[in-house]
Amino acid sequence: MPTLSPLTDSPLPGWAETKTAKYMMNDNPGERMGSDPIASEKVANDRKIFFLDLKENQRGRFLKITEDVGGRRDTIMLPAAAFKDFLEALQRLVEFEAKL
Repeated sequence: MPTLSPLTDSPLPGWAETKTAKYMMNDNPGERMGSDPIASEKVANDRKIFFLDLKENQRGRFLKITEDVGGRRDTIMLPAAAFKDFLEALQRLVEFEAKL
């Protein structure tokens, strides 16, 4: 299994790239270490880097969203039960902003 290390800007073995994001899906999620993400996305925009890590603990699955700006990090945890509501709210804001 490739090493999940979203803390670097360089492409890593196992990471795929799109135009604006790098992502990694764990091929064997049942074989990961407790702290390893099930899947990860990395989005870079200007001087900000966003890491989205799908993780799981004893309370269930969650999304860990980290913003890195010049080494300063802020993180939020979003429980899986809130994914759909969060995505719908984000989509409404994206559509609203596009109309401005």
